[in-house]
Formats: sequence, structure tokens, C-alpha cells
Amino acid sequence: MRLVIARCSVDYVGRLTAHLPSATRLVLVKADGSVSVHADDRAYKPLNWMSPPCTLRTEVDEDGRGTWTVTNKAGEQLLVRVEEVLHDSSHELGVDPGLTKDGVEAHLQELLADQIERLGDGWRLVRREFPTAIGPVDILARDDTGSTVAVEIKRRGEIDGVEQLTRYLELLNRDPLLAPVTGVFAAQEIKPQARVLAGDRGIRCVTLDYDTMRGVDDAESRLF
Repeated sequence: MRLVIARCSVDYVGRLTAHLPSATRLVLVKADGSVSVHADDRAYKPLNWMSPPCTLRTEVDEDGRGTWTVTNKAGEQLLVRVEEVLHDSSHELGVDPGLTKDGVEAHLQELLADQIERLGDGWRLVRREFPTAIGPVDILARDDTGSTVAVEIKRRGEIDGVEQLTRYLELLNRDPLLAPVTGVFAAQEIKPQARVLAGDRGIRCVTLDYDTMRGVDDAESRLF
């Protein structure tokens, strides 16, 4: 991963246009080819970015000033005009092992794989832990129309889980044997912000009742 802190302006040229005026920002260039521009707020979310596959061409002088041109396969471009470089370093992160699920999440995955019809009549399981280059998808399934669905399972559904599923969907949809692939974000509890983000990205949210799935929910002991 390359980290560059620089005073720069940024223009996005594509289906829409966007401009970031000159300011000091962090530019990340990841090993997967993605480029993202960050400010010192907004938590993890970049101001602008270009997802892989894309190409990076730099035209800079010996002081680091110049233009970075990032182009994706659709011909859209991210133009980073560098005025001053304050920091430039590269780091080898190696292969990330991914998130380790706790016992409840692992059991939820097992239960939902066995009870995949909870997501819809006519659904069928393709595989648990479907492998991808960025980690395994919890469940890959087919819905009643035969379309591919990627399911991400969490005990508590938060924004980072939606982001994780979004990355899986971007990768899976490049495979012509699987595309189009839609997503389901399943959890015992889903935070409101995660629901909003999922809805914005066309991801369906499903709340899982762990006790019912385990067969230990005593309906006679409940008032409602």
C-alpha cells in the first residue's frame, strides 16, 4: 500500500463530475489497484475514489508536483493535481486473514445454510465460505429465479459489514458465470445506519432470530 499526504485538488470526470478544491489530503493506492482520497474526518469514508480494475498514470516533476490520472475500465477518470508532497511511503501488508467470526456468527452461518429457505421460497444453497481473492463469502445461494445471491452474516450488523459485502459483490459481479450477483446482509441486529447504507446499495437486510433457528424458542412462554 502506498500512502501519500499532499496538498492537492481532485476532479472526477465520468457519468457525473465532482471537484475538490486544493487542501491537504491523504491518497491511498492499494495493491488491488484502487485509489482513494481522504480528509481528516468522515471516519473511514473517502472523499472520492476509483475502484479496481483501473490504471494509474503519473506526470510529476522531481519535487512531486504534477497530475495523477486514474482511469477505470469505463473510461471514467480521477485527476489528482499534486501541489506539494508532505509524505510518500509504501508498505507491504501481506495477505489479510479477514475477519474472524465469533461462535455465534459461525453458528448462524451454519444454521442459515441448513435453513436457506428462510431467505425465500425456492432458494437453494450453492456453498458456504465461497472463496474470493479478498476472502470467503459466508454463503453463496441461488434465489427462486436462479439468480446468484451473496449473503454476509453478522451477529450485529453495522456499516463495516455492509462495506465488506459491497466489496464481495463488486468482485463477484466480474465473473460472467455468476453475474448478476445481488446481496443479502443478515444479522441478529442491524443498526439503522447500516440499513440505510445497504438500501442505498441495493442490498437486502434480513434479521435472524438465533433462538428460533436453533429450535429453542418456547412460544408458550412468550406474552406475544
